[in-house]
Amino acid sequence: MPSHITESRIHGGAYAAPDFAAVFSDANQVQKWLDVERALAATQAEMGIIPDEAARQIAGAAKVERFDLDRLGRESMETGHILVPAIRALAAACSNGCGEYVHYGVTTQDILDTGLVLQIKEAWQLVLGRLQSIRRHLSALAERHKHTPMVARTHGQQALPTTFGYKVAVWIDELDRHLARFDEAYPRVMVGNLTGAVGTMASFGPQGFDIQRRTLARLGLAAPATSWHSARDRILEAAWLLVQASVTLGRIANEIYHLQRTEIDEVREASRPGQVGSSTMPHKQNPSTVDLISALSRLVRAQMVALTDAAFQLHERDGTTWRIEWAALPELFIYAGALLTRMDEVLGAGLQVQVERMRANLDLSGGLVLSERIMLALAARFGKQSAHELVHEISLAARESGTAFRDALLRDKRLQGCFAPQELEALLDPATYVGLAAEMVDLVTGRTAHAVPAATPSMKRHVNPSQFVKEGMQ
Repeated sequence: MPSHITESRIHGGAYAAPDFAAVFSDANQVQKWLDVERALAATQAEMGIIPDEAARQIAGAAKVERFDLDRLGRESMETGHILVPAIRALAAACSNGCGEYVHYGVTTQDILDTGLVLQIKEAWQLVLGRLQSIRRHLSALAERHKHTPMVARTHGQQALPTTFGYKVAVWIDELDRHLARFDEAYPRVMVGNLTGAVGTMASFGPQGFDIQRRTLARLGLAAPATSWHSARDRILEAAWLLVQASVTLGRIANEIYHLQRTEIDEVREASRPGQVGSSTMPHKQNPSTVDLISALSRLVRAQMVALTDAAFQLHERDGTTWRIEWAALPELFIYAGALLTRMDEVLGAGLQVQVERMRANLDLSGGLVLSERIMLALAARFGKQSAHELVHEISLAARESGTAFRDALLRDKRLQGCFAPQELEALLDPATYVGLAAEMVDLVTGRTAHAVPAATPSMKRHVNPSQFVKEGMQ
């Protein structure tokens, strides 16, 4: 009966994606070991080191469906060795003494590490597929709302106007950096290791480099310059890439979670048919998937602590730390796979963007979110620092008295003659103070990635604050 949450019949659907779980299943792990043994035998036969018949029989027997995984598990406990039972079973499946050539000149860690990289390579494609799908959903969202004004918040407080599309573009830009990192890391990570007991290739003799290179090429992997039995930076890099991407997606999920709060209500996770928000409060529409994503991002990150411990290897091999990887790395990938899958689903179903509520929240402070713009308009007359102090004083008084910022500005005697009412209205329109938000959306989504356009309609709508300071008052 499963006890781990990723295999639970109750919780597993939330904490594991089937395709990622399959990559790190017992069957796939053993098959990857067999793939390495088969490739090694093929290379050695090609080089005249073992008989051709042995390579053919090893290849025919190296199929996981021919193995009893439960038995391998029991024998692993009996022998105290994770690979020997599989080696014995593979050798026993060969006839005419051909089994004697199984695992010829390599050591256990060669097979396990190279098999693990093959699993990472398989999962890598799943990760990239999900990230690219998420990016497509976000790109469409950013394009659709690049002119949708909303309030930007700093330190949890209303700050200045922005657009929802620009907020999403920032997410996309971050994802693009992760995708670039995955591309850059690929040749460093997809490297096997067939270097023998202590990494010197002594068992292979002078043909060692050639055996390793040709065998790994059959598997689609590169060959290392030296053994990495105790140098775990490749595993750490693969894991850290997933951690970084998961943290970004967790941050996005957390943002959606908070924007769905009743008091804000600017973005909502789409509700699925039959979804229930609460067992006792029928009105609830909880952001149940994004809060799961946020939790998964933390579980992914938690595995990195274990994997950094696993990197403190002693001498040429160290089971006290290496064994940590066997538990932590698959768990990290499975949690990350669930996270990526859930985020793809949330965005694919379509976020509900509450455009009217965004505008209402922009107006909530009575115009105070435009204080920077007013300050800059007054800077030509009073100086920037003095204008800041003046607007700060007026803003505080308006907040304390409940007076609209517009009215407070018009009533202040120090500003008499600075603004005509209609000019002040233009300055206090938040939709015209979003800077180059739309242009940056275009840059990120690729529509004008080659160059920033000289002028666009949204640029033309942008108002220069200083133009509203009366001539003769400079």
